[in-house]
Amino acid sequence: MSDYPAVKISGLGFTYPSQSGSLFTDLNLEIQQGERFGLFGPNGAGKTTLMSLMTGLLPFNEGIIELNGQSIQTKDKKINQLFGYVPQDFSFYDELTPVENLEFFGAWSGLNTKQIKQRTAELLDVMNLTSVANKAVTKFSGGMKRRVNLAIGVIHQPKILFLDEPTVGVDVQTRHDILNYLLQLNKNGTTLIYTSHQLSEAEELCKRVAMIDNGKIVAHDDLDKLLVDHEQDGLEGLFLNLTGKNFSQS
Repeated sequence: MSDYPAVKISGLGFTYPSQSGSLFTDLNLEIQQGERFGLFGPNGAGKTTLMSLMTGLLPFNEGIIELNGQSIQTKDKKINQLFGYVPQDFSFYDELTPVENLEFFGAWSGLNTKQIKQRTAELLDVMNLTSVANKAVTKFSGGMKRRVNLAIGVIHQPKILFLDEPTVGVDVQTRHDILNYLLQLNKNGTTLIYTSHQLSEAEELCKRVAMIDNGKIVAHDDLDKLLVDHEQDGLEGLFLNLTGKNFSQS
């Protein structure tokens, strides 16, 4: 394991071109390797923006973001191979089958033909998609599409996995299966960085959290310690205590 944090953000500044004032000013955050880390806040607080900055999808104005000690601003292919991203919006080609999607994204991630074939077979089995491996994804249920989305994000076995609402819109059984798979990935060494409105799910998955409000980190610690310090018995109460807002507030 590397001596570097999984993620290190130093002095981050970011402003959307269409907005006046900065969303982030001198923001600092460290996420250690192997953590199950949750990022929470009201709508508009900056959670998804921060995740987009950490994955290089958005350029930032000032500061440094490093993954395993490497600056994401280098745009080096090695950086892209370090992490996986499972966005809230589906990130696959509807008209393609699971096999074709995994072949495409596996090649894009730098895997060779043999690796792609092996990982595709493994993931189809793990995600219970083998029986529909050659059917167009457009015909799938929401839960099946979520599993395809997750499989694409992990096909190259990333060391860091970013998850933005990975179980939104799925049934209880699919949510259970996805969470169990994520916990197994973490047990095998993958750092999980997660955000969701499913607070009961978040409590099950995350050991360490950061609360963000108005572009600022208002709390960052072990979840159990924050609950004790703020005399709360769950993440929802902690959220309200720290931000004074309902989680679903737009």
